[in-house]
Amino acid sequence: QVQLVESGGGLVQAGGSLRLSCAASGRTFKNYFMGWFRQAPGKEREFVLAISESGARIYDVASVKGRFTISRDNAKNTVSLQMNSLKPEDTAVYYCAAAEASVGTYYSTSFYNYWGQGTQVTVSS
Repeated sequence: QVQLVESGGGLVQAGGSLRLSCAASGRTFKNYFMGWFRQAPGKEREFVLAISESGARIYDVASVKGRFTISRDNAKNTVSLQMNSLKPEDTAVYYCAAAEASVGTYYSTSFYNYWGQGTQVTVSS
């Protein structure tokens, strides 16, 4: 079992940057495939980025490509989401998620076993 705690959200102007962090408990963090999702008011939770257990493979979506990056530090049990060139449409609650030995597709919420509580990101125009 792993517990996830996100931090780093806040209010930023369009064009600005934020860095979100997700701290994981437990000693088997390196065994988890990690993802970031977001959910805007009235919308479904959507996939943003994911990173493989070793960090060798990264998966993203077109809407954040070239603006957001994901990284992980298995020694510190953390995964980060660097967000640059933020747009008002990036406003959402951002969630960190962990998957272990899951089957299915990484961009589906059902692929992940554990979720953080979320952190609010608000981008003003």
